[in-house]
Amino acid sequence: MPQHVAIQGFKGSFHEVAARQYFGAAPGLRTCATFGEVVAQVADGRADAAVMAMENSLAGSILPNYLLLERADLTITGEVYLPIHQHLLVLPGTTLADIQAVHSHPMALRQCGDFLSQHPDWQLVETEDTGLSAQLLAESRTPGRAVVAGAQAAEAFGLQVLAPAINDDPSNYTRFLVLERAAEAQPVAQPDKASLYFYTSHAPGKLAQVLTLVAAHGLNLSKLQSCPRPSQPWHYGFHADVEFNTPAQLAQLLAELPAVTEELRVLGAYQRGSMEFGEGVGMNDRHPELAKDLITSGQNH
Repeated sequence: MPQHVAIQGFKGSFHEVAARQYFGAAPGLRTCATFGEVVAQVADGRADAAVMAMENSLAGSILPNYLLLERADLTITGEVYLPIHQHLLVLPGTTLADIQAVHSHPMALRQCGDFLSQHPDWQLVETEDTGLSAQLLAESRTPGRAVVAGAQAAEAFGLQVLAPAINDDPSNYTRFLVLERAAEAQPVAQPDKASLYFYTSHAPGKLAQVLTLVAAHGLNLSKLQSCPRPSQPWHYGFHADVEFNTPAQLAQLLAELPAVTEELRVLGAYQRGSMEFGEGVGMNDRHPELAKDLITSGQNH
């Protein structure tokens, strides 16, 4: 069990909820203003692990975080799917007619576009964190201000839920990855999902060859995200998440992918998270006896 876990955001944020869901209440949290700082805290040993958001089912991928994964010497050891219910929070006694400005993280504002568009006179103010927005409102007591945040922020800072569940889609999830230093991470028992990074030559049909191999070995491609390659305009690397039934399926794929890629890295092999709140794979499912050969074989290609 790690002693310190780095998260982006502050008390009352969804990152805090995701970290508690995965690790439980024991670890101390290292709150960070940026995702870059989250990765740096794990990389330099100030934190033992990190929980970092990667994508939202409504707002899409957080592309800068994929670039952070490419550059950091960290490995993915788990994932958390967290249902996101955004609420309009205000100081007690505030009415809809009193509101002049709504503060929140830009991702949260995007998730509530339908509701917010019904109030075109409200000023939308982007901030660095949902929980911090709630904290600042509670401390400043600014009249006419509201925030978009979760119920945990309302409880933490004594705010009122004026309009509950204002996100556009009730099936709103954010996917978080659990990250640890590659050299020290314990392997995961019975992994059934892996995150890969690769790029191919800039030639017709090369990506199709990779996808054909994934299908031929019976793996499910659950995510494919292209990211620009620095200093190579219009060239892209790809992040792929693949799901499998047995580690042997992944091992066979990794043995053949180097023939159709120019670089291949396994960013982590882990157990896929559950879409049911509170039932995701957690720290107790880690198993140190599992051989690391599966991961290291891909990292060496």
